[in-house]
Amino acid sequence: MEFLWFLIIGAVAGFLAGKMMKGGGFGLIGNLVVGIIGAVLGGWLFGVLGISVSDGLIGSLITAVVGAVVLLFIVGLFKKSKA
Repeated sequence: MEFLWFLIIGAVAGFLAGKMMKGGGFGLIGNLVVGIIGAVLGGWLFGVLGISVSDGLIGSLITAVVGAVVLLFIVGLFKKSKA
């Protein structure tokens, strides 16, 4: 059951990050990948910065969305530098 929640949070986080960063979303699989990588990145960033987000569904979603936004920002920088 935890794995299912992990996938749902990843998909929602990827979708929200895509909307926040003026993307149109990346489809279900793309949102899932961005959200999962973002969750890992967000957890690492929050740990490095010493930020503690409450455990649970909302805390996981916030962490994943922040990480996904940072991930999309970094990818956007690389895309702009190549163009």
